[in-house]
Amino acid sequence: MDTNEFFAPLRATADDGNSADAAVADNVGVENGEPAATTAQAPAKITANALGKTTSTATSNATATKQDGGKADRTPVWIDLLSPTPDEIHDIEERFGIEVPTREEMQEIELSSRLYDEEGALFMTVSVLTRATTDAPQTTAVTFILVKKTLITLRYADPVPFKTFIRRVKRSPSLANSAEAVLFGLLEQIVDRLADLMEQTATDLENLSNQVFASPEDIASDQDHRETLRQIGRTGNLSGKAKDSLLNLHRLGLFLSTQTRLKKDAKARLKVISRDIVSITEHANFIANKVTFLLDATLGMISLEQNNIIKIFSVAAAAFLPPTLIASIYGMNFEFMPELGWEFGYPVAIGLMILSAVLPLWYFKRKGWL
Repeated sequence: MDTNEFFAPLRATADDGNSADAAVADNVGVENGEPAATTAQAPAKITANALGKTTSTATSNATATKQDGGKADRTPVWIDLLSPTPDEIHDIEERFGIEVPTREEMQEIELSSRLYDEEGALFMTVSVLTRATTDAPQTTAVTFILVKKTLITLRYADPVPFKTFIRRVKRSPSLANSAEAVLFGLLEQIVDRLADLMEQTATDLENLSNQVFASPEDIASDQDHRETLRQIGRTGNLSGKAKDSLLNLHRLGLFLSTQTRLKKDAKARLKVISRDIVSITEHANFIANKVTFLLDATLGMISLEQNNIIKIFSVAAAAFLPPTLIASIYGMNFEFMPELGWEFGYPVAIGLMILSAVLPLWYFKRKGWL
């Protein structure tokens, strides 16, 4: 289990109602019950447990206050649940009044089970590519729950986009100033990761293409094509899983575009993400077609090499058929054979066998069959 909570940067207001110059906190993410960072301008003390029950006490000349002078309760803009325990899920359900989908429900492929609105809370499940740089890339289901002013992410793997975005939030807390900002930031990070993978995949396919069509005299060429087939298979598997993730992201974008709760700037940001998804999907289709072409070409090369081997055996059999015939004749034990009593019979027979083998080989070589 690894539960993080992130809060929007705390803006301060002066007593006369004018806005203050600086934010109180640089980043107030809570990770495993420990504060992720504190600000140098205004020392803050954060106490929390891993289940997300958080209280914050800040000491500063500029503090956020309610009209009655009391301290404002802070609500996290993002709660990241990584492999949560049943108790943690129960606490989240009690805290926000929602029903968190189970791991089995997250794996369902029906659109109604992945994208739905339940009493004002948006539930969105997408497939995210993980372990992309290994020989066995996988996709993992990630659920985004947008409830009130908080985004809850539920996942049972740790994809690279989440790691990268968490590091960015810790460096620039303004990236997490609202739940919608975190949602779109994560989606952008996922799309960027897929774009990088597709670019690298296109480069790998170019190298594979040069290897498949390399000259037979090239020492570096893979004559048996075993490694080439393995690389093509891995690339095809990766591109297929990337297309699955892009399809899920496209459906999520269409679902969000129908939500009236999103502001104008959020919809504009969503439109940019949707355009990126479409362009990367087209590139993924190109990669899939190239993978199919290289696979067919590799199998064709293997077939040609097998035909060449069979041709060599066929030519050898035809070339050595006359010597075999001569040897069979002189191996017969008939009583009357003119050459048996001849002094030069044996060397003449050997010469005939050699000549009958050399002449067909010379003819085949001249025709270009060897």
